[in-house]
Amino acid sequence: MINETMYGYGASKSSIRDIAAYAAVRKAEIGVENVFDFSLGNPSVPAPAAVAESLKRSAELPPVQVHGYTPANGLPACREAVAASLTRRFSAEMGDAPVAVADDLYLTCGAAASLSITLHSVTNPGDEVIVIAPYFPEYRVWIETCGCTCVEVMADATTFQVDADAVSAAITERTAAVIIDSPNNPTGAVYTRETLEKLADVLEARGEELGHPIYLISDEPYREITYGVEVPWVPSIYARTIVCYSYSKSLSLPGERIGWVLVPPTNPEHDRLVLSIAGAGRTLGFVCAPAIFQRVVTDCVDEPSDVAAYAENRAALTEGLAAAGFEYVEPDGAFYLWVKALEPDAGAFFERARAHELLPVPSDSFGCPGWVRVSYCVSHDLIVNSLPAWKALAAEYK
Repeated sequence: MINETMYGYGASKSSIRDIAAYAAVRKAEIGVENVFDFSLGNPSVPAPAAVAESLKRSAELPPVQVHGYTPANGLPACREAVAASLTRRFSAEMGDAPVAVADDLYLTCGAAASLSITLHSVTNPGDEVIVIAPYFPEYRVWIETCGCTCVEVMADATTFQVDADAVSAAITERTAAVIIDSPNNPTGAVYTRETLEKLADVLEARGEELGHPIYLISDEPYREITYGVEVPWVPSIYARTIVCYSYSKSLSLPGERIGWVLVPPTNPEHDRLVLSIAGAGRTLGFVCAPAIFQRVVTDCVDEPSDVAAYAENRAALTEGLAAAGFEYVEPDGAFYLWVKALEPDAGAFFERARAHELLPVPSDSFGCPGWVRVSYCVSHDLIVNSLPAWKALAAEYK
């Protein structure tokens, strides 16, 4: 018999993917240059040259070595390279203590696997997991698949920082974890150290009050894409943090599905959590992340992201939309612009935008009405060429 829950997820689809699929059809009908597709967070910036060089080296290895199984948690050399990189970058925030060793890491098929594994490792059916709205819509799917309830807590309406008091009010005896995403998808907000310290104080106090730990899951695929602001190392602020990461954005490898889960050595439940992560990966079938791209990560772990290209796009888009009269949240990181819809119904605004071949994503699926997400990891020409359409859309509301 078909699983009706799985059928429901398949039938409802992701609004982001739905719009991207529509965009593909529309491009075939009227030409790529005539469709302004701002749906997917699919980097237009090429992967660094070092990635191609690493792939060439892998291709010269014996085939069995290239394509064979790795250990379930990933190649030791790759985990050692990631751990060493994290320690180089963040040990100062940890009082010069090691940030990670190889066995603290579990390599995954991208951020989706990282989050799914982590949620399955720290929750039980009937638990609650708090998300900060607006939030990446798939969080709800992964939480509910664990048999848990997704609890939405709105971010501060002005700054889109985490509202620690609101989180505290939402915590119950069933709260197992809180997910944060900084730099944030969809707002581009980067959570400040002050914000994270307030959140940590709340989680520590409420966990003691309830008599069980509350985990903080830090989803960080956009960590390297920032515009002159600090992204604090969350485990230095809250000990019971688990970090999830993907190279989809930092190395422009979204289709290769490679990332990791880190249980920092300072986490009080470290030893049991490491085994729980491994057990969740085994149970879900997320073992042996793509072998070739484990080798790419080993070689390219410290390659910088091409933030300059995104900064140029950010400037062109924000200046153009501001001139047209749109309100938006100034993004400190990631490559999304959170734009205020010109009417309360984001879906209705999207339909009027679509008439101009503008394809942002309405905010309802992000848990926040009245906005649209505009992904600016597209070509610079697309942004420039879209500005007359944005101006014409705004004129309809005047």
